[in-house]
This record gives sequence, C-alpha cells and structure tokens, in this order.
Amino acid sequence: MSFMRLLISNDDGIASPFLHALVHALRASGHSLCVVAPLHEQSWTGASKCRHRPVASAATDQGFDCPTWTVDGTPADCVNIALAHLLPGGPVAFDGVVTGINLGLNTTLGFINASGTIAAAWEGALHGLPAIACSQDLSYEEWHHLNNRRPLAELPATAATIAQSAAHAARLAADLIPATGREKFVVHNLNFPNPCNPATTVIRTVPAHVIVPGLFSPAADDGTHRFVFTDAIDRSPPGLITDKATVAAGHISHSVLDYTRI
Repeated sequence: MSFMRLLISNDDGIASPFLHALVHALRASGHSLCVVAPLHEQSWTGASKCRHRPVASAATDQGFDCPTWTVDGTPADCVNIALAHLLPGGPVAFDGVVTGINLGLNTTLGFINASGTIAAAWEGALHGLPAIACSQDLSYEEWHHLNNRRPLAELPATAATIAQSAAHAARLAADLIPATGREKFVVHNLNFPNPCNPATTVIRTVPAHVIVPGLFSPAADDGTHRFVFTDAIDRSPPGLITDKATVAAGHISHSVLDYTRI
C-alpha cells in the first residue's frame, strides 16, 4: 500500500469522537495527515461559505500527532482555507481529502446536498483532489447521546462499530484515492451500517430517489419556524441499488458522486 498525504475535515466539529476515530485509523495505516475542522458543529450547512464575516483559524493540539487547526466557519471554509493558506505546499502537495466520519447517514438525493461532510469533500474535489466523505448510521438514542457531548465510551457497542467503520474507511481510501486521480470532480460517498464489523461488505450504490416533506414547523406566534427532521419518502424505481436500502440491509454503501455528469 502506498502512503499518502491527506487533508481531513468534517462538519461535526473538531471535538467529534468520530473524527478522532477516522484520524487514528488513517494514522495507523501510515498516512501523513493534516486536520482542519470546524471549531463548532456545522451540520446541514452544505457547501455554504462565510461570505459576510471574517473567519478565524487557529492551531490546536488534539493528540493527533499531526498538524491540526480549527476554523470558525463552515466545512467548506475549512477545506478552502486549509488548501490555500494552512497546508505546506498547497493542493499539489496532497493526494486527497477525507471527511467525516459524520454522526448519522448522508444518503439519498434529499440529503446529500445539505451535508457539510460531503461539501467539505466536494471543496477538495474543486481543488482537483480525489475526495471521500464518510458517514455512520446511528440510532436516534446514539445520535442524541453524542450530540449532547456525552462520551462515546459510555456506548461500547457504538464505539466498537465506529472503530470498524474507521478501519474500513482507511482501507477504502488507500484504494479509491489513487484510482480516482486528480481533477476528476468526483466525491466517493461512503455510508457505514450499524453495526459494522470487519466482514461487512461494500456495495456500489446510487443515491435513493426521495421526496422530502417540510423540514420546518408551522409558524409560531412570533412568526418563526423551527427545524424538525422529517423522514424522506422513497420513490426509487424497483431494482435500483440505493444507498439507503444498502445500509439498512447491513452493508457499506459506496456511491460515486460524479459532478461532471449533469
């Protein structure tokens, strides 16, 4: 296996235990890393950038044993600022971008474009680099526990799954990044099932075709609307091997998001 120089980012923020698991798995595989992640959680921000305010970057020590920064902005900000200003040598000195592991799935046409994790990978692709986005299926109870900053160690089964998902991510990165090549404008979207183990298989998929009902509550007395998550309604044609169904069946979903095919 060839060792690579990789930029790592996410949308759940620098403190996310799933980011830490991914970094440690890639480091264990011998890759040279730089980590640039949001200072705070930035889910559902898509590819947005902080156009109307200054964005601060700062070096931080997260125990990764590699150069690490936080950016007080979106995931797309993180990768853009990293490749332009923080990483020695810029994009030409790096082999690829790997983002995640996201707390929760990033599947279906209804949610892929909203994902900050996928947007961070896409920002890497816009700089000519092969890119991989990684996401983890979670129960609502697991997500709620972790979203409230409670320790991953309190969920031993979840911790075991994320360690296996991170190991799969490192193995797949070693294959996908060299095979993709530069300036292909492709993001490999990986979604890991729950549970995930060493024998979990990878299946090539396409994003499920879904209808997404309203994601906001009716107006309150003050005229404001609140975000409320709504399950998508699957309208995928029969026989289509979709990301959503594949993860539900216990497999790793690998969708190739080719932005040249529009």
